[in-house]
Amino acid sequence: MEQLRERNLRAHEPLVRHLEGDLWELREESQTNIYRVVYFFFTGRRIVLLHGFQKKTRRTPRNEFNTARTRQREFIDRNEPDSRRTGGVMDG
Repeated sequence: MEQLRERNLRAHEPLVRHLEGDLWELREESQTNIYRVVYFFFTGRRIVLLHGFQKKTRRTPRNEFNTARTRQREFIDRNEPDSRRTGGVMDG
């Protein structure tokens, strides 16, 4: 997390990986587990963490991605009143 905060927009693999649209995945490994945190940038360089999970498969499971996307829309709806006109999705 600290490396992401320091590198911000300049972070790249293996620390982070682009998922889809404006969603990114922070990658962290411990000795026995792999963890992911899905995030996006809000109004420039503000990092919003949406969903964390333990990764057990090679690909990011679609349900984990969908949870993050739902939380992103809810966050945007709460923080940008005008976003309701566009369905709460930020342009990439």
